Amino acid sequence: MNSLDVSKIFQSPLDSSEYIRKAVPKKQIVLHHTAGNSSGKNVARAWNNDKRGRIGTCVLISGKNSKNSYDGEIVQCFSSKYWAYHLGVKSEVFKAKGLSWKNLDALSIGIEICNWGQLEKRGDKFYNYVDGEVPLDEVCELDIPYKGHKYYHAYTDAQIEAVRQLLVFWKINYKLDITYKPENMWQVSTDALKGNAGLFSHNSYRKDKVDVAPQPKLIEMLRQL
Repeated sequence: MNSLDVSKIFQSPLDSSEYIRKAVPKKQIVLHHTAGNSSGKNVARAWNNDKRGRIGTCVLISGKNSKNSYDGEIVQCFSSKYWAYHLGVKSEVFKAKGLSWKNLDALSIGIEICNWGQLEKRGDKFYNYVDGEVPLDEVCELDIPYKGHKYYHAYTDAQIEAVRQLLVFWKINYKLDITYKPENMWQVSTDALKGNAGLFSHNSYRKDKVDVAPQPKLIEMLRQL
């Protein structure tokens, strides 16, 4: 398996006002998908120009059919030692688990996979939530529906490989635990909310999220870490 070639990471730095330029020891890695189109470069540009504040992740991973990026390209917005808001966990979520609020955004590294997320089947075609048609070869059908959805926009092989390389790289550089634990990935996790070390997804913190989806190819990669 290939290791991460940092020279191939595309640098798309956000303005300093768009993230918190304070180095914080890292304990967690969180997988997300953007619920958007395939260009990590376009997402980074949008983050830099929106009015949402310091919301984003340090890296994005582009998908297929982008005009300005290639499938699996890693786009870096800021150093992984810094942070921005990417979880959106409300205080009542902590209270429900008998926990005190903790700034999990700061101690976690976020990865955003450029992907539309859940799909709707109409006849023999599939559509994303903004009514755009998704090609049949980009549809992942789950054996068991996840959070009410059976069809998802498939994470590409190149995106999954980019995620793998990043996870291994950060495991070594930050001495992080990247062991795949299903009970911590696909439902709200007490370990995640406590700030315990580990690999998580957005689902681990919020029951209203569907990122990332439990797609077989992604799970197989995580199991082999």
